[in-house]
Amino acid sequence: MEYQGLPRSEAGPRERVLVRIERCVGCRNCELACAVAHSQSRTLAAAIREEPRPQRRIYVEAVAESRAPFLCRHCDDAPCARACPTRALFQDSESGLVAFEAARCIGCHGCLMACPFGMIQAGRGSPFIVKCDRCPDRDQPACVAACPTGALLLEGAYLSMRRRDAIARLTRAARQGRAELPPVEASP
Repeated sequence: MEYQGLPRSEAGPRERVLVRIERCVGCRNCELACAVAHSQSRTLAAAIREEPRPQRRIYVEAVAESRAPFLCRHCDDAPCARACPTRALFQDSESGLVAFEAARCIGCHGCLMACPFGMIQAGRGSPFIVKCDRCPDRDQPACVAACPTGALLLEGAYLSMRRRDAIARLTRAARQGRAELPPVEASP
């Protein structure tokens, strides 16, 4: 099984991955897709036999009575990048993402300790770290493409969906001859 990307949305590379907790069913498809996307083979059948095993960069955790996915927030003021003495972790000026350059890394794991969300992990079988890179070789991050319930989506897609919903509500109200706006409904 191979996870394919979908068309890049209009907001561009700085888009954040939004998490809609109420939609997460805890299936862990996002974790599997992430590990496969970061494997050497990029296929599930081959990835399960790779050594070291591919690591995911997204984590589905228990939250109250449900589950929720957690991933790197690519903070604007990234404490992990500030903690890196060699600038192996840095804010990419073009994309705005917190990027990692293994050639600069000395394996001190200062970034791992500085991340306020715990989203940087020690790499298996290497002194380096593992963190979300927003799947730069794909049109859409693997986790977003694999989510069957829409719990993960790109910020631009979400905003477009909200605009379409608002326009549809206004159009319905105008056709019904209402002067006032209908109440805002929760997005599907």
